[in-house]
Amino acid sequence: MLDQLKEVKITVDIIDIFHKGGPAMWPLLALSILSISVILERLWFWLRILTQEKEIADRILDTATENWEIATEIAKQAVNQPIGRFLYAPLRLLKTDTETFRLALESTAAEEIAGMRQGEKVLESVIALSPLLGLFGTVLGLIQSLHSLRIGDIGTEAAAGVTNGIGTSLICTATGLVVAIVTSVFYRLFQGFVVNQIKVFNKAGNELELLYRQSPPDYSKRIFTSDRKFTPDGFEPSVQPPENNFSEVAQPSNHSVPPENIDQVDHDSPLNPVPEQEDES
Repeated sequence: MLDQLKEVKITVDIIDIFHKGGPAMWPLLALSILSISVILERLWFWLRILTQEKEIADRILDTATENWEIATEIAKQAVNQPIGRFLYAPLRLLKTDTETFRLALESTAAEEIAGMRQGEKVLESVIALSPLLGLFGTVLGLIQSLHSLRIGDIGTEAAAGVTNGIGTSLICTATGLVVAIVTSVFYRLFQGFVVNQIKVFNKAGNELELLYRQSPPDYSKRIFTSDRKFTPDGFEPSVQPPENNFSEVAQPSNHSVPPENIDQVDHDSPLNPVPEQEDES
């Protein structure tokens, strides 16, 4: 029972402090909600990446040393992760050279890093606006407190009320600073994650390119695996279409002329040579 009363008292105190902060507390509340939503979304995003990316990169690179086809299929199955999309970009090309291979890695890395920075602009705006809104609320509180103060009231009970109003108006400034500080901590944390991902992408991309230079895949023997399932024992055998036997050449058919059309045949045609006449002499 006492614990419940304490919780109710704390809730009432928070609401009372919020109302004492003045009208500027409402935009600060909106900024804090926006900041918390972005922070939670980014934490879930980075939690999924950091727990799986090392395993995915090691599997693809280790498999590429033996079989490029299986490595391509593993990367294709990991396209839901940034590192999987990054390594799959050059492997999915039908035929490539060294420059195209590197260009595919660089373009995909730039796109993935840009996606990892999603939400940073929102956090930057919260960090910049929160202290300003807090200061604005304090100025409004000071204006209201000093507006009713007269010179003859100095040293009286009215002056004491003014000092209490000034102290209350500082609540808005403190709230703005708290929102900005908490948001700044997570903003720096997410920036550190992005810098670490750049290092991971550079390392994995360099290793994959080195493997490509040492033993490039044989595209003439490459089999597309889009309709085949990958199992621990390898790929399921693919059904090859029957090859056309071009060695057998169709023989032209002999079209005979019906007897009734013999008279219509052009005797001067090269197909009907004129018999040589015997020399009577």
